[in-house]
Amino acid sequence: MAEFTAKDVKALRDATGAGMMDAKRALTENDGDMEEATKWLRERGLGKAAERAGRDATQGGVAVAVTPDGKAGALVELKCETDFGAKSPGFVSLLSELAEAVAADGEGAVEAKKDQLDDLRIVVKEPIEVGKVARFEVGEGNVLDTYLHVQNGRGVNGVIVELAGGTAELAHDIAVHIAFGKPQYLSRDEVPAEAVAAEREVLEAAVRNEGKPEAALPKIVEGKLNGWYKRVPGGVLLEQPYAKDDKQTVSQVLAGATVVNFAQAVIEG
Repeated sequence: MAEFTAKDVKALRDATGAGMMDAKRALTENDGDMEEATKWLRERGLGKAAERAGRDATQGGVAVAVTPDGKAGALVELKCETDFGAKSPGFVSLLSELAEAVAADGEGAVEAKKDQLDDLRIVVKEPIEVGKVARFEVGEGNVLDTYLHVQNGRGVNGVIVELAGGTAELAHDIAVHIAFGKPQYLSRDEVPAEAVAAEREVLEAAVRNEGKPEAALPKIVEGKLNGWYKRVPGGVLLEQPYAKDDKQTVSQVLAGATVVNFAQAVIEG
């Protein structure tokens, strides 16, 4: 069997737009012959990776994982072009592997799976890209839990939460709320000052247009701003009405426990 080099692989990729693993296989199957490898790729429809890469990866899936000792957890989002690709066994399996690897070994584990990602692109013939990746290492005495909403065979809404001073059951309940409430921030302190100022300006103009007395503006605007912080989705987690009992806020449900960190990834559509 003829040998070939990394330079040969690159040349074949450049010439055909094929993925790295495609190019390697083509050269291996054809004893390093560039022309035959090119033909091999085209016959199998594998020489169009460049075209596929230009398409949008708007579908995909989400996976969550916690290490057996409960000391670390991860959330990984993997994107592709169609829900058909996202539901394929290879996609679902690799996504689960990625989440488990990140939980165990850190975010660098994604790079270690690069070849498998290339292989998946070949199999599903779609652009595949890693989206959101989050990993928490649980602090001493803290608890971690997750929630994953599964639809059509793959996760589409994943959450990971770390609590201090609470139970795993409470962490799970908060994770379920986050899946529904889709908060953007943990507390008011995290909301950018410029975003608050812009919203306040809009509210002031709206209240004036309603003909409210000038003297009443500050109080009315503050009331509306409080509602803005609580909005679902996109608001402040601690101030949102709790999904299972909207007469309480999430902060009240926590009852002294503290949300240390949370992350969420959602596949829309």
